[in-house]
Amino acid sequence: MGYRGRDARPKLALWTLVVLGNVVLLVAAAGVAVLATLVSLMTLAGAALAGWHLTRRGSVTRRGGMTVPVALASRRRA
Repeated sequence: MGYRGRDARPKLALWTLVVLGNVVLLVAAAGVAVLATLVSLMTLAGAALAGWHLTRRGSVTRRGGMTVPVALASRRRA
């Protein structure tokens, strides 16, 4: 009758916990670097897009290449 007092739950070995901890630390370290890279790339792309929109906004090109400011609300729809 020695089986009644036995704990049948699965046990994790100490080395398994150490390996899992190392994996978590590596993923976290790589994740922070990847996250920082993505944030900086998205910031640069957003700034470039905003700059492009600001240079294109409110101007209509004439034949001579000169730009004339035009209010967006005053344009007629076709």
